[in-house]
Amino acid sequence: MFTVYAIKSESDGRIYVGFTDCVERRIKEHNAGKTKSTKGFIPWKLIFTENCDNRELARKREKYFKSGCGKEYLKKIKPAL
Repeated sequence: MFTVYAIKSESDGRIYVGFTDCVERRIKEHNAGKTKSTKGFIPWKLIFTENCDNRELARKREKYFKSGCGKEYLKKIKPAL
């Protein structure tokens, strides 16, 4: 199983979308600066997850959430208090 996830930078509000087989590990990697594209915008907070049965479906969903419509959907998500 794979999980599509979205994280939001607490420093400037940008949203990053990816997919992984272990969300907890991946978020720690982002916040430790181990990902080149996200290390300049630490800290990151998880705002969205969606489970997928296989890598192919996860990749399709990731591409959707990186598109204009998908990003607009993610921007409307209100963070949990």
